[in-house]
Amino acid sequence: MTLSCPINLNLWRDCDALYMEHQTLCLQLQDDHQLNVNLLLLALWLDKHHYLLPNPQWRQLQQDTRCWEEKLLLPYRQLRRQSKACLETDEYRQMLDLELMLERKSQAMILTALELMPLEGQTSTSTSTNLSSNHNLSHYLALFNLDSRNYPSLQSASQ
Repeated sequence: MTLSCPINLNLWRDCDALYMEHQTLCLQLQDDHQLNVNLLLLALWLDKHHYLLPNPQWRQLQQDTRCWEEKLLLPYRQLRRQSKACLETDEYRQMLDLELMLERKSQAMILTALELMPLEGQTSTSTSTNLSSNHNLSHYLALFNLDSRNYPSLQSASQ
């Protein structure tokens, strides 16, 4: 099963809502473990909607987004953070807006990659246990040697 158009339209809007609910933890995982927040939110969204992205695709998405981040997004984010004390509020906001535009570009790249990847629909029996229902979250966090059981708020968000 591949992503269909209605999923594409709702995915990032829903992820924005998840981000607002878990912003502090998402940014902490990003800063402490170099997770991609968009991929973390994607994992939560896929689990919540009972789609299963195989582990090799998670590795591929992480590798592809990391390449993009290292070239442009991470250096810009570092510059923005270092510049905060030297800039007027409006100037800093402009930098933040540009970073958010780069994040949206990253989301578009993720969607393009997802359209080429196989997604499996989980059966209702496979989602009955907490471990199964957090399959994507577990696989994504495992790429960073993190255990999803250490993040109960994320586990509950993906159910």
